[in-house]
Amino acid sequence: MRIIFMGTPEFAVPALEALHHAAHELVCVYTQPPRPAGRGKKLQPSPVHKVAERLGIEVRCPASLRSPETQAEFAALDADVAVVAAYGLILPQPVLDAPRHGCLNIHASILPRWRGAAPIHRAVMAGDPVTGVTIMQMEAGLDTGPMLAAARTPVDAKTTGELTAELAELGAQLMVGTLRDLAIHKPIAQDDALATYAPKIDKAESRIDWGKSAEETERLVRGLAPFPGAWFDLEGERVKLLRAELADGAGAPGEVLDDDLAIACGSGAIRPLRLQRAGKPAMDRADFLRGRPVIKGTILP
Repeated sequence: MRIIFMGTPEFAVPALEALHHAAHELVCVYTQPPRPAGRGKKLQPSPVHKVAERLGIEVRCPASLRSPETQAEFAALDADVAVVAAYGLILPQPVLDAPRHGCLNIHASILPRWRGAAPIHRAVMAGDPVTGVTIMQMEAGLDTGPMLAAARTPVDAKTTGELTAELAELGAQLMVGTLRDLAIHKPIAQDDALATYAPKIDKAESRIDWGKSAEETERLVRGLAPFPGAWFDLEGERVKLLRAELADGAGAPGEVLDDDLAIACGSGAIRPLRLQRAGKPAMDRADFLRGRPVIKGTILP
């Protein structure tokens, strides 16, 4: 098939590579423009951009797809299908309509649950036991299009980072299989009554509220790891909590219950497993406490 690929972050890279290895004709890759990054704030191409160049595929980086000229250039590629994975730009109707089989999206949830920008974070934070990926025919609504295929995986104790990598590979293989037998995949309409929304993570959500239960706090930690990272204030210093476990004990919310950093929540307690001080590398709890002891009885705000 003649395919236009549209994606930007690491999540989209396995799909691009899988389609290339499946011997499809990747006629062009669309990705977001280079962004300033690093200490020097030099313009850096997206992960998809870098891989596309390595594979010898033409790359286009429009800031928008709204202009008639950009839409005409897209249509002129005469694609059978466009494959979309975390592209990050709105696709206007002329773009959706241009490929013969339309635009197929790899969405990182089992639709209609968790439509929107942060489906993996929200699934972990909500305590969903299972999540997965859905291949969806795109339409003008936000993740509302009919579904062609889905694959599931348990969430278990995975962080958002770990689950993102797993779902990226799962979605890549599911898309390759869907395109191989596209004619037999009949679109199934979503049940809008079952839809939930996964809004982008707000900075205010990342501060740990010790008044929440230990279970909620542990899920928040996993849901925001590795980025943006749940954090707490330790005597004026912001400390990221990247992994935690449930612990025995009870006390006032935010109370340090022992010298091994068990912390009381609204109900129950957690014990950090991996932490990161500002400007420092992430480290295990024992290493953290050697450099920054926290005495029993400390109250964390």
